[in-house]
Amino acid sequence: MSLYKTALSHRSVREGADENNERLEFLGDAVLSSIVAHYLFRKYPYRGEGFLTEMRSKMVNRQQLNDIGIKMGLKKITFYNKFDNSLKISQIFGNTLEALIGAVYLDKGYTATQRWVEHFIIMPHLFIDDLENIEINIKNKLYGWANKNGKALDFETLSEHFENGRRLFTIGAKVDGELIAQGKGFNKKDASQIAAQLAVDKLGL
Repeated sequence: MSLYKTALSHRSVREGADENNERLEFLGDAVLSSIVAHYLFRKYPYRGEGFLTEMRSKMVNRQQLNDIGIKMGLKKITFYNKFDNSLKISQIFGNTLEALIGAVYLDKGYTATQRWVEHFIIMPHLFIDDLENIEINIKNKLYGWANKNGKALDFETLSEHFENGRRLFTIGAKVDGELIAQGKGFNKKDASQIAAQLAVDKLGL
């Protein structure tokens, strides 16, 4: 099976480790992290390690990569189980984007991949100046609001069940015991981050 077809094949349609994109995603994640680190190192010659680390987190977080993957059209060409509704709301297109980066790296080498990532991902989709001002951890924003207004904020696991062999979590954001928003994800961190984002939107923060 070709490298790029493997990169576009999700585990829900191809079980074998050599047939789906999880190994390439692992590789692409590391390559992307390195390219973004190098880009930021050049762009901000006078900024410290803490700033660079935070900026890299903003650029390569799951939600961000998923949105970019969808904008790049990966939803149309990724092979996945379209009848599995949980996959439509998970981060698989960001994972596919990382797998694609891994495939380009194996096919073309580091320098060509670096050019490709900067040209097709960083320049058109990652507006660096805007990212400098984004609140990296939405949950902190929500906790800050709750503390300021004397409200109790809790994140509670509402349900967890297996879907296609993976555990899917539903986490609720509760303010003074009232459910404000809920998010789903294949780990609790992603699910609670999505719930926090929805709560921030709903509360108009």
